[in-house]
Amino acid sequence: MSIQEIEKEIIEEFEFFGEDWESKYEHLIDLGKSLPLIKSELKTDDRIIQGCQSRVWLNAEVKDDKIIFTADSDAIITKGMVALMIRVLSDQKPEDVVKATMGFVDKIGLKEHLSPTRANGLVSMINQMKKEALKRI
Repeated sequence: MSIQEIEKEIIEEFEFFGEDWESKYEHLIDLGKSLPLIKSELKTDDRIIQGCQSRVWLNAEVKDDKIIFTADSDAIITKGMVALMIRVLSDQKPEDVVKATMGFVDKIGLKEHLSPTRANGLVSMINQMKKEALKRI
């Protein structure tokens, strides 16, 4: 599935909740719970995303010309946010990850409903994932 198709699917999922942000946060938390965990030996300081208030570890590797991201966080909402980003950007060609506009973030209203520190963390996550993809082109 392409990045755009996944983004469209997520927009439709979040539209289901209407303006009920409590339900949207619960959905994010559920997404975080379903996040495949990063191996404990990969939770190293060099994999921590800088700019996130919570600790977020991100690992990237390439399999069959596609970049695979795994991650973990010590904060439940943040874990949901990174799970959402992984859903969109993992298992994609690195050049597609670099070009991704991530327009769904604004369309679902995520940034505007996050605290400024979480919104900055979200931007840092996206930037780090793009940097990892760029290294693999």
